Amino acid sequence: MTARLPVFPLATVLFPGLVLPLHIFEERYRALVRHLVDLPEGAPREFGVVAIQAGWEVAPAGPGARPTSGVGDVTLHEVGCTAELRQVTELADGGFDIVTVGRRRFRIDEVDESAAPYLTAQVEWLPEPAGPDEVADLLAARVIAVFRQYLGLVRSDPEEISEQLPDDPTVLSHLVAATAALTVDDRQRLLAIDDTAARLRAELRLLNREAALLRQVRAVPVPLSELASPPTPN
Repeated sequence: MTARLPVFPLATVLFPGLVLPLHIFEERYRALVRHLVDLPEGAPREFGVVAIQAGWEVAPAGPGARPTSGVGDVTLHEVGCTAELRQVTELADGGFDIVTVGRRRFRIDEVDESAAPYLTAQVEWLPEPAGPDEVADLLAARVIAVFRQYLGLVRSDPEEISEQLPDDPTVLSHLVAATAALTVDDRQRLLAIDDTAARLRAELRLLNREAALLRQVRAVPVPLSELASPPTPN
């Protein structure tokens, strides 16, 4: 099944169920927010968040200038996640502070830079697991154990380490991917995995790698400039 979505390129990766607050200051994205707010009651107020693979997504200056697309000055990853608009605060300067929640994953088929002031894309919805999965359940228990060990290395507050983690393997996989100190590329690879068990296996490898490095150097093992800004758990 396909659909057409407004697309918001960002230097981060959004996962289903995670909260993403945004400050909207560019006019084209102000137009996007106004469009979503004006939709009829009950219509889905969502847009696609896609991580930037290369380049910078900055609006060109001058009258009549158009935004760049995934084949221009900015290259987008193929897989993104929709952001559902939950809260809107209009600012005195005409901008907005919004709160969104990740909803569903998609793959971009085609980007259109001419249909609206902002980018739009034809997207294909990606499958999500349905029903119990014994393998994913077993892997989830291992991921929780390793993730708590990892948190013990990166957090000093015992209450943060003992926080409740979700029992649902898919929800857990998205939470771990979004909150561990991973690069955008690492997070993007996790988002693109369709199978929960496969995502959890990949996270086990990443968490063990990061934990081993942290034990050796007692520091975040990647440059801060390469870290994605994780959305907030819902």
